[in-house]
Amino acid sequence: MGIPLVDLKSEYLELREEVLAAIDDALQSMQLFLGPNVQALESEWGQFCGVEHAIGVGNGTEALHLSLRAMGVGAGDEVITVAWTFFASIEAIIHAGATPVLVDIEPDYFCMDPTALEAAISDRTRAVMPVHIYGHPADMDAIKGVCEPRGIKILEDVAQAHGAKYKGRAAGSIGDAGVFSFYMSKNLSAYGEGGMVTTNDDEIAADVRMLRDHGQRQRGTFECVGYNSRLDELQAAIVRIKLRRLAENNEKRRQHAALYDQLLQHDEIITPKVASDCEHVFHLYTLRSRRRDEIAAALQAADIGFATHYADPPHKSPACAAYGLDKANLPVTEALADEIISLPMYPGLTESQIEQVAETVLSALN
Repeated sequence: MGIPLVDLKSEYLELREEVLAAIDDALQSMQLFLGPNVQALESEWGQFCGVEHAIGVGNGTEALHLSLRAMGVGAGDEVITVAWTFFASIEAIIHAGATPVLVDIEPDYFCMDPTALEAAISDRTRAVMPVHIYGHPADMDAIKGVCEPRGIKILEDVAQAHGAKYKGRAAGSIGDAGVFSFYMSKNLSAYGEGGMVTTNDDEIAADVRMLRDHGQRQRGTFECVGYNSRLDELQAAIVRIKLRRLAENNEKRRQHAALYDQLLQHDEIITPKVASDCEHVFHLYTLRSRRRDEIAAALQAADIGFATHYADPPHKSPACAAYGLDKANLPVTEALADEIISLPMYPGLTESQIEQVAETVLSALN
């Protein structure tokens, strides 16, 4: 492809020698069960996020599921989240035995609408899961203002927002717990699967550690029926290498976004907005346009990668229809589904590539 949506191979070639050496070291040691790289990454990620505990797990979906379980969420409970997200956010609630309740997003930043959240609270609401979508934090003060007086837990879905900040605080450090995915396309990624739970709550941390290892706190004593969801030692070694470059790479993403903003001034385009008290990390750079399909056709013809997250919002999927979620009243979510398109975004993008993408987008509208 001329310009891919994400260029994973160029990143690997840049890191190849360091990655292969780290993998070889891990295999030479053969300490592969929650080994030194997992333990070091947990410490380093906790420091990066400014939290007491970081617990490595198998992937981001399991991080959501185990966190909900550790919060005591189960049958009879409701968990409120949004449909402007990947299916895993909803899936984890169902796996925990709870009922997902979907609320709409606000149109500027595509995050949970706190007013809609407050209207959806019921006596069964046990937890709320705001999603920091595309790398922009949700309005956490407003969400906490709804939840804390009622004793409702907050689980931040930070799968797309590694390093994002809300009023100077790291996403994933503000609610009762935060969850991260190290899926290969994330701002901080493995070359496979991996996830992390962050929290300042000692009990949540202890229960996630127990649940990830078959329900054991002490070896051979199974306190509950848990899961096999330990972070892999080789993936942890890779993520540690990339973590050292995360802040620099997030800054490159912001610079790329600023250039896109400058070049894509057009009456039929809405470029991403950033709240004044937030630090966006642009996991995705996503436009709004009523002529989205024309833009997509032009990009495809020019061999430029793009995506439409989430042209098919998950509440409209057959799996969610089985739970009645397709009937949720989500006018902003459904309007966005017809208008959004994500352009190439990764640290290694060049200025000339961004200019080419922008020219192609504008050519579809002129």
